[in-house]
Amino acid sequence: MSIAWEKLHSATVTLAGAGPIKQRLFNAYVNHLASLDAEQMPREVRDEFGGLSRALHAVHPLPGEDTVRATIRKMSDGEAKEYAVQIVNLFAAVARAQANPRIGQPAPVVQLYAAEA
Repeated sequence: MSIAWEKLHSATVTLAGAGPIKQRLFNAYVNHLASLDAEQMPREVRDEFGGLSRALHAVHPLPGEDTVRATIRKMSDGEAKEYAVQIVNLFAAVARAQANPRIGQPAPVVQLYAAEA
């Protein structure tokens, strides 16, 4: 199992738990995804993961507050839900990539031979 799968799985379980969506999103990101580097992700989802990370660091924090908490605090519940769905979709994409490691790789070259006449 890859570290990306493990962390995204844990984040998804956190998102499925009880409590307000903003708190679940904060816990999922800070406790499981913040330490994950985009290079640890399958190539086909690196940009999406990088975008998620940048989006969750968008707001300048108040004194004593971190950037992720400030960003999520400023979100509506609907926006928080959209980011939660994005995390679940990233988990699904990584799971598919692990199940079929050939996804995202170029197709093999097949040698074709001309029929002799």
